[in-house]
Amino acid sequence: MYAPRTTPWPLVALFTAGYLAPYLLPTTVGRLERGLDLTPTQAGGVGSLLLLSSATAGFLLASRVERAGARTLARLGLVLAAVGYGGAALTTSVPAVVVGAVVGGFGSGTATTVAATRIAAEKDPHRASTLGLLSVSALAGVVYLTVPHLPGHGLTLAAIALTALAVWPLTARLPGGTARTAAQAAVGSAEADGSGAGRLPYRRSGMVLAGAMLLWSLAQNALWGVSGRIGVGQAHLSEPAVGVVFAVALGAGLLGVLGAGALGSRLGRALPIGGGTVVIACCIALSASATGLGSFAFGEIAWNTFYPVVLSYLIGLAASLDARGRWAVLVGSASSLGTAAGPLTGSVLSAQAGFPVMGAVLAVGLLLVAVPMTGVALHAGGRALLPGAVRRRGGHPAAVVAATTGTPSGAVPEVGAPEQPVVEIALDGAAVPARGEYDTAAATQAPGGL
Repeated sequence: MYAPRTTPWPLVALFTAGYLAPYLLPTTVGRLERGLDLTPTQAGGVGSLLLLSSATAGFLLASRVERAGARTLARLGLVLAAVGYGGAALTTSVPAVVVGAVVGGFGSGTATTVAATRIAAEKDPHRASTLGLLSVSALAGVVYLTVPHLPGHGLTLAAIALTALAVWPLTARLPGGTARTAAQAAVGSAEADGSGAGRLPYRRSGMVLAGAMLLWSLAQNALWGVSGRIGVGQAHLSEPAVGVVFAVALGAGLLGVLGAGALGSRLGRALPIGGGTVVIACCIALSASATGLGSFAFGEIAWNTFYPVVLSYLIGLAASLDARGRWAVLVGSASSLGTAAGPLTGSVLSAQAGFPVMGAVLAVGLLLVAVPMTGVALHAGGRALLPGAVRRRGGHPAAVVAATTGTPSGAVPEVGAPEQPVVEIALDGAAVPARGEYDTAAATQAPGGL
C-alpha cells in the first residue's frame, strides 16, 4: 500500500511569499511609473534591481540553508521582505523606494532559496512546487482584481509585505540548523565513505539547465514586465480591464498547474518542457502584437496557462539533479537573474523596435533555448518505469521510486537499458547463512521510496 502523503504547507506558504514579487511585476512596474513619474525604462530598472537582489540571495545562500537552519533563514527573509517592501510602499522618495525594493528583493530571494532547498528534499518535489505555484497564482490573481481600483504606487509592494508577515507563523514548523532529512543523511553517509565527496552531481547538465533557465526566464519576464503597457497603449484597454485579463490569465494558470499535477511524470519531463516552451513562444508573439481585447486576452491567457506548467517541470528537473537541493537553488537563482533582466530588456526592446518586433525576438530566443532544456530532460531526467518492470528484471522493486518526479534517473535502470551479464561461480561447499553480515545485492532504495 502507498503511504499517505503529507502536504508541506509551510514550504508552500514560503514558496508563495518568495515568488509573489515576480508574479506582480507588471503592475508593480506600472504603478511605479505612474505614481512616481518615472520613465518606462526607469520603472523597469527598479523592477530589475528588485529581482537582481532576489537572485543574489539565492547564489549567496544556496549552500548555507542546512548549516544556518531553514527556520532562521526563512524568518530573516520574511523580515527583510516585510521591512523592504513595506517601507517602499509608505514613501514617495524615489531613492527610498529603490532601497526598499532591493532589501525586499533580497528577502524574497532568501525565502525562495529556503523553499527550493527544502522542496528538493521532499519525496515528491513536483507536487510541492505545483502546490506552491497554485498558491502564488491564486494570490496574485486576487491582487490583480483589487489593485486597479485603488490609488497609490505602493499597493502591490504592500501586498507582498503583508504576505510575508502572514507566512511568518508557519516558519515555526521548519527545521533548525541541526535537522537533516533522510535524503541529506544518505548523501552525508556517501560523503563520509568517500563516494560522494560533497561534489555536485550532473555538473554539465546542471550548468546547461542553469544557463538555459536564465534565458528562458528573461524572455518570459521581458514580455511580462511590459504586458500592462501593451494592454493600455497598444490594445487600448483601461487599467481595470487589463487587471481583469491578468486575473483571468492567472486563473487559467491554476488550471494548467492542476493539469500538470494530475499528469505527473506520465509523459516524462522532455515533452512538457520542450513542447510547452514552443507553445509559450507562439503565445508571446501573439500577445506582443495584440491590437485589441480579443488577441491580447487570448495571448495572455494561453501564455499564463502553459508558463506555470513548464515551470513546474523545470523546478522538478532541477530538484532531481541533487537531493540536497543545491541545483534547485542555483538553477532558480540563474532563473532569477533572467527574471531581473527581463523588465529592462523588454522596456529597451519595445522602445527601440516596438512591441511586435520585441515579441518576435523573444519567441525566436525561446525556440532556441527549448533545445538544450529538452536535452537535459532527456539525459538527466530519466524515464518513468512501468509498474513491476524492475521486479521482472530480478532487481529491487523500485518502480514506484522511479515514477517519483524527484528521484534522479541513476537510482534505477531505464527501460530498454541492457541488463548486466550474470556470472555463475561454482562453490565447493554450501554457503553459511550469515544474514546479519550482508544484504541482498539489489539497487539501494531511494529515500522516501516504498
